[in-house]
Amino acid sequence: MITTVERRYNLDEYRAIEEKAEGRSEYRDGEIVPMPGGSLNHSRISGNTFAFLKFIMRDTQFEPINNDLRLWIPDYRRGLYPDVMVFEGEPQLNGDRRDEVLNPILIVEVLSPSTASYDRESKFRMYRSIKSFREYLLIEQDELFVERYSKQTQGWLLSEFNNLERSISLESVEIELPIAEIYRGVVFE
Repeated sequence: MITTVERRYNLDEYRAIEEKAEGRSEYRDGEIVPMPGGSLNHSRISGNTFAFLKFIMRDTQFEPINNDLRLWIPDYRRGLYPDVMVFEGEPQLNGDRRDEVLNPILIVEVLSPSTASYDRESKFRMYRSIKSFREYLLIEQDELFVERYSKQTQGWLLSEFNNLERSISLESVEIELPIAEIYRGVVFE
């Protein structure tokens, strides 16, 4: 009988590997999990969403950041790369780390077939442990469909959108996000 031993990494080892890596990986409490490659639709949607938010939020107290920055979730010992995060005021860094933040108020994930369940369930549960976190957008890349979760006194309220002529009211940042801007240039097969 052959026994395989799964390699566990401490946080410093993961960070050292991530700094030199060509691709990105998430840290899951000792496990390093490579992130899947994107698609043209995924890139367009995340880019469109980031660009619109960046433009509309200029000269405000809100700042959107793209997926180059890692979100650290202390309660779960996880380092994740959301497609877009928005911060109110200055992003709070994780100690002396310049590549890890702690306090987004809005998180946007573009759903991939291989990660959609994880984004909706486990990842959303982890995000909810962040005290500042108030709003979550899940955007389908293969069809026109957006889910918006907003934090309420009694829990999280789900709203669904599937019409290019509508806008999504993002309460956490006090703006309207036109669905047509999210899906600009996106072609569904």
